[in-house]
Amino acid sequence: MFEGLYELVSKNENEAVVKLSDKRHPIFKAHFPRYPVLPGITHFEIVADIFDIEIVTIKKAKFMALVVPKQILTYKRDGNKFRVICEEKEVANFTL
Repeated sequence: MFEGLYELVSKNENEAVVKLSDKRHPIFKAHFPRYPVLPGITHFEIVADIFDIEIVTIKKAKFMALVVPKQILTYKRDGNKFRVICEEKEVANFTL
């Protein structure tokens, strides 16, 4: 389901930058067919994949803005806390 959803632009131990695919990816069609947005829960799958972690518990999550196809996202990690930045704005944060 997530194959081809994003391209990894850069990564280090505490930060990863990804570019989302276009609106033709199935994940964008599943949420709002006429207005493609990335489902918030998908951020957890991206983090698990990029940082090679298993998510057992989500302690806290906050989604502040919609994420749409082709956007560039930066995932910043501080231990078990993550921030998602898009166009210099925090769009989500969560603690695992």
